[in-house]
Amino acid sequence: MLRRGRLPVLAEIAGPPEGERAWSLRRSDFASLEKALPRLEGQRVVLVSGEGEAASVAAIALAAAASAGGRRTVLVECDLARPRLAAQVGVAPAPGLHEYLRWEAEPADILQPVAMAGSAASAVADPLVCVCGGRPATKAETLLGLQSFAHMVEKLRRAYELVVLIGPPAVEEPASCQAAARQADAAVVGLPATSTNGRALRAAIKRLPVPALGAIAVGV
Repeated sequence: MLRRGRLPVLAEIAGPPEGERAWSLRRSDFASLEKALPRLEGQRVVLVSGEGEAASVAAIALAAAASAGGRRTVLVECDLARPRLAAQVGVAPAPGLHEYLRWEAEPADILQPVAMAGSAASAVADPLVCVCGGRPATKAETLLGLQSFAHMVEKLRRAYELVVLIGPPAVEEPASCQAAARQADAAVVGLPATSTNGRALRAAIKRLPVPALGAIAVGV
């Protein structure tokens, strides 16, 4: 696990209940995340990267908490090599960001609203808007380096109060992760609570062109 002294632990969450989607978070998870949200004040675009599925669960949880708290939020999957957001929240896998960046889809085609589920769901919260990765891409760093990606993030920055980017793995795909991070204001690390890859992950996060706010531990 990342040492608290080196990177603050913003929240510790159990993650989705067994057999339920990542969107179905426990009330205790939201309580923990609500305490972390003030650290995001002033950050309009936040990249969440880290280890495997824990990073995407952390990003979903962060976006869910912000949306439940009344912030207009959009969640964008930038892990184009291993898109998993559609399966995690139960929306159509394509068209998504991959298709948009290849000029195969329009913005209206890729924005999918998701109604919150789980014990912490709010009846009055606006749906979270999701942009899935689309079909898997072999050269994600090239796609994320396109001006069309920067233009898209800028448009979302103006339209939403918070844009959460699910980044590629910082250690395994540093070039792709850095390409996504160039459009962000700050980064958050999502990792399994029992992670043993802390040193390599800290080094990779430190090389990103944006400051790291802290970590969200998943599976506590």
